[in-house]
Amino acid sequence: MWVWTVLSGTVFNVITVAVGSTVGLLLSGKLPERYQRIVLDGLGLITITLGIDAAVVIMTDTVGRYRPLGAAGTTYGAKLAMITVGSLLIGSLIGTSLRLQDRVERLGGLIHKRFGTGDSGKFAEGFLTASVIFCVGPLTLLGCLENGLNGDPHLLMIKSLLDAFCSMALAASLGIGVLFSVLTVIGFQGSMSIAAYYIAGDLPDLSQQLMNVVGGYLLLATALTLLNIKRIPVADMLPGIFIPPIAVWLVERVWPGSLMTLG
Repeated sequence: MWVWTVLSGTVFNVITVAVGSTVGLLLSGKLPERYQRIVLDGLGLITITLGIDAAVVIMTDTVGRYRPLGAAGTTYGAKLAMITVGSLLIGSLIGTSLRLQDRVERLGGLIHKRFGTGDSGKFAEGFLTASVIFCVGPLTLLGCLENGLNGDPHLLMIKSLLDAFCSMALAASLGIGVLFSVLTVIGFQGSMSIAAYYIAGDLPDLSQQLMNVVGGYLLLATALTLLNIKRIPVADMLPGIFIPPIAVWLVERVWPGSLMTLG
């Protein structure tokens, strides 16, 4: 059945997040606040590493693979940087106009009112933070593409095992809101896999990699929140992930070969 083939990785991911979150909740009452804080600090540092990997390493690799020979290659990195920065800014403006951050926090509040206990603000923070960490990043996008296009869930299964430990640590520090992030995993990751099944076969690799780079920016923003450095409305920035394919298509329509020429 094609539905199971396309969504098998997402289902496995939901199970691992649910199990990890449950274990974390069982441990949370036994962890003093100072231990919860150090767990969040550790997760913040790990999230910075993941964000740098996507925003810097993948960007550098993409420039190296697609940069044309000759004088045109000297400005190619700047062109891709403009695409990713422009995508983040345009996506942030769209998300802000749609009030995505407020809507996600309101959704967290509604779920908390129905099922949660304790502080509603902490519930919403756990829900949003876990949702971003679990649904943004190279493994999410590449895993959904592989699962949707080829029926291969191995990347999402690797991601699922990582998410199990991450959800355990997050739930121990931020509470039951982390457990309900499985709803986001089902909705966002499942939709990405289904979209890949129908349309992503025509999505150029360059566009996919630039989507990963923008996702890296969002992971870095999430890390700043985890580390209590600055609270950034990450949900408002989420539309930026989907702008690079549109931007690449528009640039190629106006200046054919300026981005897609292999070096």
